[in-house]
Amino acid sequence: MSTTKTWIQLKLVLPILLGTTLYAFGLLYFIIPNQLMEGGLTGVTVLINYAFGVSPSLTTLILNVPLFLIGLKVLGSRQMIYTGVGIGALTLFLWLFEKMIHQGWIEPLHTENDLLLAALYAGVTLGAGLGIVFRWGGTTGGSDIIARILNRKYGWSMGRVLLGIDFVIIGLSLIYIPKEKILYTLVAVFIASKVIDFIQEGAYSARAFMIISDHAPEIADQITKDMDRGVTLIPAIGAYSKQAKHMAYCVISRQEFRRLQTIVRSIDPRAFVIISDVHDVHGEGFKES
Repeated sequence: MSTTKTWIQLKLVLPILLGTTLYAFGLLYFIIPNQLMEGGLTGVTVLINYAFGVSPSLTTLILNVPLFLIGLKVLGSRQMIYTGVGIGALTLFLWLFEKMIHQGWIEPLHTENDLLLAALYAGVTLGAGLGIVFRWGGTTGGSDIIARILNRKYGWSMGRVLLGIDFVIIGLSLIYIPKEKILYTLVAVFIASKVIDFIQEGAYSARAFMIISDHAPEIADQITKDMDRGVTLIPAIGAYSKQAKHMAYCVISRQEFRRLQTIVRSIDPRAFVIISDVHDVHGEGFKES
């Protein structure tokens, strides 16, 4: 394998390793010590740990094997390569953190007085871990495979799909977990779903401007000159007036929002301006792929 191909593979695998490390840490440092719950297959793993004291790393590996085989058939071998990496890495890091905790190298966060703080940190940590894994094309097995299938086929938000599955699993856990702990768990799950979507959509957020004006070419020239941003002029026809005009389309960073508004208003105070949020911008002046 060439050096370039090796580097490309590493660029995909390393984020999955980072994500599974965060997820395993959040589970053993925040969730289990405070008897909170998790959704999906991990929730089943946590319940088995509470009920029988079985190692989460062992049950994670055993329960993921049949789901991995299903994913191999549905998602294909190329996709499941990184899923296999995710499952293996999660099992490994769970085992490592279990050993560190057992040896006393890490002291988990035990708190009865501020479970809300534990739930918030758990949600951020678990969400960040899963979000990183998802963004680079991997999964950690379990319900993650289902979420990725629905995301690919129907474009459904992976965070929302996981949230729905989690509610079902967490609801069933009421048989064993006190309802107060379940309520705190729902906070963690909600935060995690938002963090997943945030990382999936891109940490960088910009604004898109669509400017309809009789002076669109002048506005475009001024934006290009003063802000060094590219502008696209799109031919348009007014449905009522039947007059031909231009629509200027431009994407800018949030920090440039007021500056562009000032330019538009100074040239044409009556310009019709549509502003929308844009996530994960690639290209000149933004992120380069």
